[in-house]
Amino acid sequence: MTIKEAQELVDKWINTTGIRYFNELTNTAILMEEVGEVARIMSRKYGEQSFKESDKKVDLGDEMADVLFVLVCLANQTGIDLTAALEKNLEKKSIRDAERHKNNEKLK
Repeated sequence: MTIKEAQELVDKWINTTGIRYFNELTNTAILMEEVGEVARIMSRKYGEQSFKESDKKVDLGDEMADVLFVLVCLANQTGIDLTAALEKNLEKKSIRDAERHKNNEKLK
């Protein structure tokens, strides 16, 4: 699935099953909540925190998909073509960081 197809699929789902988009501020708050859920899993799986009994059945991929879903909703609501935005962002990073990481001793 392409990013464009994902944006179209989410829009179709929202306008049928979801009835309508939550407003942008609500979706921003939901995005922060979903990112927090990913952070909680990461801190327990890869960090020093231990899992609580209620966290043992979590699915990191599913939580990341929740983040992506809400991000796509926000892009759709604000008229952002995520494909174009990502291409532009990668071009910016490629120019800005062309030599930056090659000399970083921390990455060797």
